[in-house]
Amino acid sequence: MIFEGFGVGPIEANCYIIGCDKTGVGAVVDPGAEGDRILKRLKALGIKCKYIILTHGHVDHISALKEVREATGAEVLIHAQDAGMLTSPGQNLSMYMGSLLKFKAAERLLEEGDKIQVGEVTIEVIHTPGHTPGGISLKVGNILITGDTLFQGSVGRSDFPGGDHNVLINSIKTKLLVFPDDTRVYPGHGPASTIGAEKRHNPFL
Repeated sequence: MIFEGFGVGPIEANCYIIGCDKTGVGAVVDPGAEGDRILKRLKALGIKCKYIILTHGHVDHISALKEVREATGAEVLIHAQDAGMLTSPGQNLSMYMGSLLKFKAAERLLEEGDKIQVGEVTIEVIHTPGHTPGGISLKVGNILITGDTLFQGSVGRSDFPGGDHNVLINSIKTKLLVFPDDTRVYPGHGPASTIGAEKRHNPFL
């Protein structure tokens, strides 16, 4: 498997590239900004992007969506409860940050337990609401991409519209902390961690 992550945009939202090293098929998770950089990495890694997967619909995770979508022809996937954020600058918060981002609707709406196949790599969808109603995490082998649900030493904000702190903590405890301690955690912002480290050291948990 090919796996790479890097921060993009003014608040360094993490964008991830997942690829099958046998078939060259892959996915981009959260193209938050710097679409040209994302496209260059896809080319350098030899990956044909089949899907763009969004952990949630906030502006800092979707701003380069149009550029990457048009350049690759990839299908856009988002949880059903965040689907409206792609077409509403109010819901995706872009109207509060000096822009009015509106995109075409997603080609596929995700639900808990869905599996996304990229070549021989299987990506499993885990619904982890709390930061947004349709927030998801993605399990790929021993890796969890947690979006803005769980960070190293912290958890996602719940003060935006649709957020709920109690729901967020429940999502983390019942959907993420159940994985083995050595499971790698790759969040929507900041450095990677492990489930074990978050169990032991995260003050919110």
